[in-house]
Amino acid sequence: MPDKVFNVLFICTTNCSRSILAEAILNREGEGRFRGYSAGSFPTGAVYPETLNVLARLGFDAADLRSKSWDEFGAHDAPHMDFVFTLCDDAADETCPVWPGHPVSAHWGIEDPVSCEEEGRDHAVCQALRFLENRISLFTSLPFEKLDKIALRDEVKGIGRVEGASAAAA
Repeated sequence: MPDKVFNVLFICTTNCSRSILAEAILNREGEGRFRGYSAGSFPTGAVYPETLNVLARLGFDAADLRSKSWDEFGAHDAPHMDFVFTLCDDAADETCPVWPGHPVSAHWGIEDPVSCEEEGRDHAVCQALRFLENRISLFTSLPFEKLDKIALRDEVKGIGRVEGASAAAA
């Protein structure tokens, strides 16, 4: 399993900020062992501008980031997902598609930075990014080769309850 690249899908209802941040973080920090994707059940079709500004300011590659439907990942030619994480409480309450291969899933709820007052949005996006960086760092550090599917599921669910967890995730 050392050469395996794990595909990870991050889901938020609108796919305009948190899931986009997570996709960018994992693709930069995943060191070739992970490939991040993001999607939404009701995507806005546009990435929140402040999210793109924060990512650009911090040197993330945001060129291919876009708001898209989770339907793209149910297509026959879509990449097979190993993990699926919901990041907003609304998405966690929705009935998600049945993903081929039954990926490990968990809820990693984080408050929505887009819902903040305009003057606090930059800070809220940076805070969401920090919480996601912490969780993704814990996730990528897991000893995947030593964990069975049940233990792995328990570990990723626990990661969703660390600092910054929304009320539904705690």
